[in-house]
Amino acid sequence: MKPVLIGTAAVFAIAAIAPAQTPAGPAPISGTAPIYHVTVVERTVKAVNYFYRSGPTMIDFKGTVLLPDGKGTAIVDSRQGHTDVDASFDHLRASQQYGREYLTYVLWAITPEGRPHNMGEIVPDHSDHGHLHVTTDLQAFAMIVTAEPYSAVRQPSDVVVMENLIRPDTQGRIETVNAKYELLPRGEYTWNQSAALTEEIANAPKVSTREFETLTELYQAENAVGVAASAGAGSYAPDTLARAQTLLTEAQQMHASKQDSHRVVEIARQAAQTAEDARLIAMQRQQDDKLRAAQEDINRSRAQAAAAQISIDQIRAQADSAIRQAQQDAQAANDRANRLQQQVDTDRAALAQAQGEAAAARQRAQQAEAAAQNAQIQQSADLSANRASTLRVRLLEDLNGIMAATDTPRGLVVTIPDTAFSGDAVRGSEALQIARVAAIISSQPGLAISVEGYCDNPSKTGESENRALAVRHVLINNGVPVAQVSARGLGNSRPVGPAGDPANSRIEVVVSGNPIGTLPFWDRTYSLSSSR
Repeated sequence: MKPVLIGTAAVFAIAAIAPAQTPAGPAPISGTAPIYHVTVVERTVKAVNYFYRSGPTMIDFKGTVLLPDGKGTAIVDSRQGHTDVDASFDHLRASQQYGREYLTYVLWAITPEGRPHNMGEIVPDHSDHGHLHVTTDLQAFAMIVTAEPYSAVRQPSDVVVMENLIRPDTQGRIETVNAKYELLPRGEYTWNQSAALTEEIANAPKVSTREFETLTELYQAENAVGVAASAGAGSYAPDTLARAQTLLTEAQQMHASKQDSHRVVEIARQAAQTAEDARLIAMQRQQDDKLRAAQEDINRSRAQAAAAQISIDQIRAQADSAIRQAQQDAQAANDRANRLQQQVDTDRAALAQAQGEAAAARQRAQQAEAAAQNAQIQQSADLSANRASTLRVRLLEDLNGIMAATDTPRGLVVTIPDTAFSGDAVRGSEALQIARVAAIISSQPGLAISVEGYCDNPSKTGESENRALAVRHVLINNGVPVAQVSARGLGNSRPVGPAGDPANSRIEVVVSGNPIGTLPFWDRTYSLSSSR
């Protein structure tokens, strides 16, 4: 059983509720009636082109009908290589008012092509205020805020609570685009505000702020694992789902034994992210099954075309036989010529009709053959593109079996945590894991590997570079060609958490190259509505 998490001044109330459900929305609480019904299919929002080095730009947020008093602001600053977004939000009431499965809020960037990017989780404080400072490599995008069952989702839910609003005093060159985004289908959701739920929350036990955050992350991880399992990950991505379940169990056991809460939160977030990868892998492989079924349909069409060709030959043979018979009858019986002339004319008309039908059948067969050839060409192109995607998915699963790995637009990213190092040197056990990673990478020629070091403090930039070089040395010693591996220290340029978070100090091994393509397996495009 999971709790409803509702903030109060210095402590937080917890009341038991049912776990989240993915295929359909939650049932109404017994004895209550829904006061708002959410059925969202698609929406449009304004995207802004933040021109490089045009200076900071102020953007507002306004609440939708789901959060009418919600509001916020963001300062967007386009810099060389990235865009800074510093956003603040007010009146972010408890996300579980939209359904018991919604445990958090997420800020999204939507490109003009309709592609969503998860920019990070918004955690409201006891005053219903949230703050998020992130960077993105996008330049033109819209922003929305949604309620989600866990923070590692890759597609926005249909519960959109805030949208960006262009201010009248926005400075700089602004380009607006009507971006249409189709939201992840979740069926119909009912928003219930009942006296029973309110009383349940009011009478719930209290926990500390830190315990509230830890429990929230654990429940998000449980939601993610449940969603992945219901999407078929147990059959299509068993290894990745098993790793997510293992991480969740580890986080739960650490929490039960009252170990470091920071470490519990870190492992719970990793479990949610791994579960989301398992869900997307399952969806990709289900799509592959559909492609195979389409190929079988093409083969059946070819068989039908061959059968049609046989029918044409039979009609032609029958027509030729009738002509020969008519000619023999005319030569052998001149006295019957007058009587048979009409019959011959009739036969010739029948022949003309048969030839016309044969020609029509031949044209249909040619059209069917052309359609089959076009389908084969398209299928070959699709299969060629899918080889890279299939190899990318397989490498991701193999790497996930050793260390935490994710699929990003930069490539497959293997994260080596701060705990894997003693000073600048790789610890012995972690060196063995990196050696296994090197064996997987070296088995696929043509890949490029970039080792990137990060730290939480600018003063440790040198340490981040030394650690990156140490990991590069382990990879080369275990079979990866020297020319394929580069290393660099990037200091604190890309934090993944707030200042002081141990996760900021890490090494990322980025695997890319033509053999695995440039598009993450979970990525897809969205259509645009016209801008007038």
